[in-house]
Amino acid sequence: MTAYSVLDLAPINQGSDATESFRCTLDLARHAEGWGYRRFWLAEHHGMPGIASAATAVLIGYVAGGTRTIRVGAGGIMLPNHSPLVIAEQFGTLASLYPGRIDLGLGRAPGSDQITARALRRNLDSDADEFPQDVQELAEYFSAEGGARVKAVPGTGLNVPLWILGSSLYGAQLAAYLGLPYAFASHFAPAQLMQAIALYRAQFRPSAQLAHPYVMAAFNVFGADTLEAARYAASSMQQAFVNLRTGRPGQFPPPVEGYAEQLGPMERSILDQVLSCTAIGPPAAIREGLRAFRERTQADELILTSSVFDHAARLRSFEIAAEAMGG
Repeated sequence: MTAYSVLDLAPINQGSDATESFRCTLDLARHAEGWGYRRFWLAEHHGMPGIASAATAVLIGYVAGGTRTIRVGAGGIMLPNHSPLVIAEQFGTLASLYPGRIDLGLGRAPGSDQITARALRRNLDSDADEFPQDVQELAEYFSAEGGARVKAVPGTGLNVPLWILGSSLYGAQLAAYLGLPYAFASHFAPAQLMQAIALYRAQFRPSAQLAHPYVMAAFNVFGADTLEAARYAASSMQQAFVNLRTGRPGQFPPPVEGYAEQLGPMERSILDQVLSCTAIGPPAAIREGLRAFRERTQADELILTSSVFDHAARLRSFEIAAEAMGG
């Protein structure tokens, strides 16, 4: 059976705040644990009114502390924003508090606009081209045999599992070269999904962490008991993507009846591109969408996201997906 996990962006609903977002995130994680999800990942974003997971390591600690068995991690930490030593200490602390339950996914993008990215950088000369060296430096901090001149305390010897995240061939090549598991962001950037997976598998070199290639692919699910309810729930994410791509980011919007049918050709094209790895509908449609995606990618694990405005409806969507994956 293919493993299945959750990617949560800790959305801040229109008219709500981060406090409520965090409450819902923990509640979702507790339900996901009971439904058999393997991991619960949170993503680093900055300066975005609709996403509350900027202090990703802090939120991971909150979720791990409120659950018992599910793995909790970053999907991911945007490493160019940080000193590798600081991340090693943060995740060494998490791994010490919650042994055997912490994952560290690493991304190359800043997770923000360029102005915010400049405000985040540890120095103005840092850029994404240093990403491979930063990943290797981070791995040395976690290794008991690493050659790092500075020790991460806590961190040294904990061997926190590292993942490479990506949406292009660059991340696939790096993950293969380093012998790390690879997670592809097909939930919003699916264009190079199949090419990246093929490249990663072909070029993979075994490492101390991983003997064989391991692929995780992201997929959107909007499940409900009726097709109409599922389409209605999906309209919030559709609005959010259109708003973001047209320069109008905001808090996560409430659903709109018939939203997709009201769009012009440009907006429809945006949604067709970014949300092609998506299933919308009742349980049978979600089951078929997930089956087809697994068959196409042969992924070892799927990480599912379901950005739905109403919390109860979001729980139901993830429950439907778990039933489909478990079956």
